[in-house]
Amino acid sequence: MKQSEIKKVVLAYSGGLDTSAIIPWLKENYEGCEVVAFVANVGQDQQELVDVEKKALASGASSCFIVDLREEFVKDYVYPVLKTGALYEGTYLLGTSMARPIIAKAQVEVALKVGADALCHGATGKGNDQVRFETTYTALAPHLKVIAPWREWNLRSREALLNYLKERNIPTTASLEKIYSRDENAWHISTEGGVLESTWNAANADCWAWTVSPEEAPDKAELVTIGIKKGEVVSVNGKELSPYHCVSLLNQIGAKHGIGRVDIIENRLVGIKSRGCYETPGGTIMIEALRGLEQLVLDRDSFKWREQLGLEMSYVVYDGRWFAPYRRSLQAAAEVLAEDVTGEVIVKLYKGSATAIQKKSPNSLYNEEFATFGEDEVYDHSHAGGFIRLFSLSSRIRALNEEKKK
Repeated sequence: MKQSEIKKVVLAYSGGLDTSAIIPWLKENYEGCEVVAFVANVGQDQQELVDVEKKALASGASSCFIVDLREEFVKDYVYPVLKTGALYEGTYLLGTSMARPIIAKAQVEVALKVGADALCHGATGKGNDQVRFETTYTALAPHLKVIAPWREWNLRSREALLNYLKERNIPTTASLEKIYSRDENAWHISTEGGVLESTWNAANADCWAWTVSPEEAPDKAELVTIGIKKGEVVSVNGKELSPYHCVSLLNQIGAKHGIGRVDIIENRLVGIKSRGCYETPGGTIMIEALRGLEQLVLDRDSFKWREQLGLEMSYVVYDGRWFAPYRRSLQAAAEVLAEDVTGEVIVKLYKGSATAIQKKSPNSLYNEEFATFGEDEVYDHSHAGGFIRLFSLSSRIRALNEEKKK
């Protein structure tokens, strides 16, 4: 599709500097096209959504759609991934990665609704988000053209973007003083840039937005009771809540104890290493509770398989392959394993740590009669000898063969 053939574009709009500049840039470089702004509410600071429609229209958008995705995001994206135990490179709870597919899906739905010819995002050419957005676009609406300004324009700095808007008399609240790049949603907040660009610099207080430092957390531990049904958190401290509200409440509780901070250097999909400070207080508590319950209800092979599912899922989600058959197949396996993950866990929060200290489940495989060191009637110690002889048979045969060669 030629530039002149594009009549209407739906832009994933945030109200920030980049997307504010993208609106006039699209109108200038795709002559005659109409720009529709799409704003996804995935649980970011709600103050950011105040006057966002006004900002979009002031930048040149013909209209602005604001879609509340908070409940759907947690219920249909976060919770399914939690069931798999996915942690990217062993640490990252995939906060940004899980949000991009639902944002892109909702953007596609708006585009189809308004009869757009193209989709546009503000992701840079160095990051993962461009892949996540465009992979979703392709899976759901392959006929729509994709416009990625950061891969086309010559505006390479914050100063250049500010000058671009100033020349066109487009108002913005952005300034040159912004040091850090942040991404926030209901699940987490990430911080990149600034002092973090040097791996020898320790993260300072400005690198953390939600959580107090563990050193400044309360000196008294707090116990939080997590109710779980089929691998999903359904209640906090005995109160049943929706998935989004479970996360929101646990974020508040965990943040004051310094829970969920990670400072990592990760491998981006495009081959670049990047450093970020991630805060996922509620998610960290949920993970601890779910793993504690899994220890009770999953047998050894099932637990091993769940760990393998989590490893695979972490890469699938990180790479933006949410709508691929492979992701659905991994999810289906995780759903089966989660069937018995029902029960209650008490998690102790203390100065940055979340520890499951009490757990119970009607499906528990833990049996005190089997586990006891005292005398019991359910386990005959003499039976272990035959089991070990069979279990180590291949090692015995190998050793005998070696003796024959001497």
